[in-house]
This record gives sequence, structure tokens and C-alpha cells, in this order.
Amino acid sequence: MATQTADIVETVSIGRILSRTGAVLAANPVTMFGIAFVFGAIPAVLISWFQVSLRTSILDRYQQMGVIAVAIVAGIVSMIFYALVQGALVRATIAHTEGQRASFGESAAAGLAVALPLIGLSILAALGIWLGLILLIVPGIMLFCMWAVVAPALVEERTGVFGAFGRSRELTKGARWKVFGLELILLVAMWIVTAVFGLLILGTVNAEAMAQNAVSVGWIVGSAVLNTLIYTVWGTVQTSLYVELRNWKEGPSGKALEDIFA
Repeated sequence: MATQTADIVETVSIGRILSRTGAVLAANPVTMFGIAFVFGAIPAVLISWFQVSLRTSILDRYQQMGVIAVAIVAGIVSMIFYALVQGALVRATIAHTEGQRASFGESAAAGLAVALPLIGLSILAALGIWLGLILLIVPGIMLFCMWAVVAPALVEERTGVFGAFGRSRELTKGARWKVFGLELILLVAMWIVTAVFGLLILGTVNAEAMAQNAVSVGWIVGSAVLNTLIYTVWGTVQTSLYVELRNWKEGPSGKALEDIFA
């Protein structure tokens, strides 16, 4: 039986990308959300808790430089875990589009295998987009759209860090307005969800805890849920976009063609 992505598409469809995302999450929720929770949400919450808990003592002892040092270390650790999540979600999503089902262990192993190159990729992309945003914003938005599928390209095609930038530029060419629209929808949706969660979490924090920079149980649970949701949806949407662009440019993959003529 042919998978949904086996159809050769004549134009990029945001609706089809979102539909594919929903199908992937519905078909394999344990792996998709589990990966984001174990390797993304839990480390993120622990890192945030660690920063908040030590902020006062570090500031008293080492002044501002201590706080900056801890923030840098926390950022590096967060980037490592996020790279693992990103790689694992790409593998699980691609497996679904090819009519397979990647297990939690298989997806985690795939993410671990590409974690280091993904870290380098993320740093370079962030620097390029950040510099572009400084230059009148528009160049940063253009780079953001141009490099939208660098991570899936690196994980799935083993292009290498610099090859992934070229591959993403090639795949998004001619469809960057669609890419921009998709990313805008995704960002707005995440801002809304984050705001709602923020209001809910704020309601669980009492004034004494806020004054002492303490972390409430509500904050821990809410942050874990929010991070799991954001990591999972973001990673799956970007990979679904990659699949859509690849099918649009090149037609279905070899595995999909096997399904068509089976």
C-alpha cells in the first residue's frame, strides 16, 4: 500500500504538511512524545531549576560573571539534548512516511548518532539568522526560510553540516513563501500555547515562592508538558515540511515507489 507521502505533488501544501504531522503523531505517540519528554523536557526543566536555585548564591559569591558562566554552560547542555531530540524525531517521522515504524530505542540511537553535527549545524544557523535579523530583519527571515529543513537533510541524507545548508536552500527554492507561511502559523500557535501555559503556571505560584525565586510543583509540571509539546510538534512539522519539499522537487523516495507498485 502506498503511504500518504508517495503521491507526487505539483505544489507545496501547508494543509498537507500539517495533516502529515498529525498522522505521524497519532500513529506513534509514545515514541514521538516520549523522546521529547525524556531527552528534551526533563533535561530542560532540570537545567532551569538548577539555574533558578543557584542564581542567588552565585550572584552573591561571583557577581554577574558567575550567572553568565552558568547560563553559558546551561545553554550548551540544552543544545546537546535538543540535538538528540531533533535527530530522533526526524528519524521517527521519516520512518512513518515510508510505511515503517521506528521504535523509541531506534529513534534515540539515530538522534545520538547525529547529535554532534546537529549541534554544529544549530550554532551556525542561529548565528547566521541572528546576524541577518540585525541587518534590517528581512535577511534573517530569508535565511530562516531558506534553512528551514537543514536538520532533516543532515539526519536523513547524511549531507554533512555545510552540505545540509545547500540541500535546504535547494529544496526550499521556489516555495519559500509557503515555508514562511507555515513557520508563521507554527510560531503564532506556539506563542499562544506558551502564553496560556504561562498564565496557568503563574496561578500555581504563590507570592512567597516568587520572592524566594523558588520553583513550584505547578511550574515543573507545566514546563515539562509545554516543552514536550513544543519539541514534538516543532520537530515533526519541520520534518514533514522536508518530506513535502522533497516529494515536490524529486517525487517519492525509492521506498515509496516500492509501495506504489507493490
